[in-house]
Amino acid sequence: MGWMWANTLKLNLDKTEVLLVSRRANRDEEILLVLDGVALPLKEQVRSLGVLLDPALLLEAQVEAVARGAFAWLRLVRQLRPFLEKADLATVTHALVTSRLDYCNALYVGLPLKNIRKLQLVQNAAARVLSGAARWEHIIPILKELHWLSVHFRVQFKVLVLTFKALNGLGPGYLRDRLHPRVAARLTRTSEGALLWVPTMREARLSCTRDRAFSVAAPRLWNALPVAIRSSDSITAFRKLVKTWLFTQAFT
Repeated sequence: MGWMWANTLKLNLDKTEVLLVSRRANRDEEILLVLDGVALPLKEQVRSLGVLLDPALLLEAQVEAVARGAFAWLRLVRQLRPFLEKADLATVTHALVTSRLDYCNALYVGLPLKNIRKLQLVQNAAARVLSGAARWEHIIPILKELHWLSVHFRVQFKVLVLTFKALNGLGPGYLRDRLHPRVAARLTRTSEGALLWVPTMREARLSCTRDRAFSVAAPRLWNALPVAIRSSDSITAFRKLVKTWLFTQAFT
């Protein structure tokens, strides 16, 4: 509320929802937030910028909604397949289907494989529609031919791009504040290329989501990159090198 007043904004209490993100034990407590005399009960699920959030940040409802919506659009795309050239079909597929998988997909880093698999099934189906492959054909060669990274690697790509932007003043300050250089005890070859410090379990705010936090996931992925990629001098060069490196990791 103080931030709202300082920026001459007024909070619309009729549209305000409250989500308590905490350990499961704390969520069993009865908590009632009151603002300007209006009681705001805790919600089990809220939508922020189109993303469904839950108290445990498991994003199960979000994944289900994305997969369901993408499959619905894919059925329409399949009906257009006989009438479009492959290049046009690829454009439509990306605009209506795969773009939904990529939207805010950095949030999916570290999710259980059962959740990622639901999104991967959408991408697999889209790849088969675009390539004309049958259901029984193995999906890996199809994705490789289309030059599509799987959902798991697309998530890593998004996190790494956000990390590069944050480190080079191209991203929001609140992300840069969560990244800190790793100070080596002595100068070694591995200390070159701006390695980042990975917070310990005790230093993470929520132990249940520690491995998925940007302050933990981003440094881990960043430190795994070759020095030549971490030292890229532009976002364009970085994106190209990272995608090539992830492509090698995925299909080698």
